[in-house]
Amino acid sequence: VHPLGKSPVLTDGNTTVAETGAIVEYLLEKYGNGRLLPAPGTPEALRYRYWMHFAEGSAMPPLLLTLIFDRVANGPMPFFVRPVARAIAAKVMDLMVRPNITRQLDFMEAELGRSLWFAGDELSGADIMMSFPLEAAAQRAGLDGRRPKLMAFLDRVHTRPAFKQALARGGRYDFA
Repeated sequence: VHPLGKSPVLTDGNTTVAETGAIVEYLLEKYGNGRLLPAPGTPEALRYRYWMHFAEGSAMPPLLLTLIFDRVANGPMPFFVRPVARAIAAKVMDLMVRPNITRQLDFMEAELGRSLWFAGDELSGADIMMSFPLEAAAQRAGLDGRRPKLMAFLDRVHTRPAFKQALARGGRYDFA
């Protein structure tokens, strides 16, 4: 469906939309009836825009690197290459990836000290976008009870009826 073979892709009638953030915005603008979108021109609208883009532009890349370097370190390879590949992967993780993730998680934890949700006191599309990198961080990048605001955020997302309905319809998802 997408000329580059990318996913996710949404087809809605004659309209095709790619990229997660664009899909979320399209759905909210077309079908949201004003829900999950802060009022234009408000501080919440600016925070909404920031977190919509932060989710995939800043939060996801180091999480993807975690997945890649885990595969490099633990994937099949000739025995004589294994020690070098593992050493390189460990060094990149220790010097670049983990510190970046730690800074980002600390930043997000502090931001959730400002309000219940990322863009304010009401759930928004930005929270939907942020739930994915935070789920990935909880699964493979050390997000745990040391950051109670982020864990509480995930709990709030998980207890929402729409989240439960989505899981019932689509099944569990895996960040492997």
